[in-house]
Amino acid sequence: MRPYLEILPRHADSSWSMLNRRLDDAIPFQWHHHPEFELTLTLNSIGQRFIGDHTGEYEDGDLVLVGPNLPHTWVSRAKYNEANPHVALVLWFHPDWIQKMTSGAVELRPVEAMLARADRGLHFSKEAAAAVRNNIEAIFTKPPAERLLSLFGILGALAGDRQASALASTPGQSRELQESRERIDRVLTHLHLHYARTVALEELADIAALSVSGLHRLFRRHTGTTVSDYLIRMRIGDACARLSATAQPIGHIADAVGYASLANFNRQFRTQTGMTPREYRNVFRPA
Repeated sequence: MRPYLEILPRHADSSWSMLNRRLDDAIPFQWHHHPEFELTLTLNSIGQRFIGDHTGEYEDGDLVLVGPNLPHTWVSRAKYNEANPHVALVLWFHPDWIQKMTSGAVELRPVEAMLARADRGLHFSKEAAAAVRNNIEAIFTKPPAERLLSLFGILGALAGDRQASALASTPGQSRELQESRERIDRVLTHLHLHYARTVALEELADIAALSVSGLHRLFRRHTGTTVSDYLIRMRIGDACARLSATAQPIGHIADAVGYASLANFNRQFRTQTGMTPREYRNVFRPA
């Protein structure tokens, strides 16, 4: 599993980043976060997306805006056209930069309002996604100045989508948060590298250089939940990906994601997803 905190590429001729990601085999499960906003258009691919504690289906033309430091990943199940790759067109921009760009422009207030709602992730309607699809595809061929104008044109169009819906139940971070993310990044990276074993609160507190009570406060401020609930959601999210993408036995998956007791795994899985692992596999794994 890759480290949880993703460091995005920087380009000398651009104040924001983008990626035209094309994968022949599959979009893999890579649970991560970063301080930038992320707008992702997924093409020629069918599968599941995991945004915070949200698990949902995606298909060709799926468009999502992920807020800063909100954990997320996509995992593919199939292609529409087997001859072509899975495609993820990704636009990243830092909240400090976008705030400076929008704060002095009355015209961009709808964009500011949309970005404020993205802390739980925003899924755009099919109509809104279709309306900007060509612009997102074309942005990769434009020179830097035109790319910048295109970015704001795309964001402006999406800001008018009244059907855009929030995904996660809690934000990736609160707007009042001023404390450096260095401590919580160390904790989250450790959790995502070692979530399949028992992780003691004292261990995490030591990593954060805090008391256990200080760790509790820090973790809830940054994630909106407790360490134990976060671990459960992460383990069940990994289990969902394995159930839908592999033929591994359920007992093997339970052990691989950190559950020594199959009964406990089944109980936690039903609580998080509303169905048993077997039912989930029957729904989401292709025949």
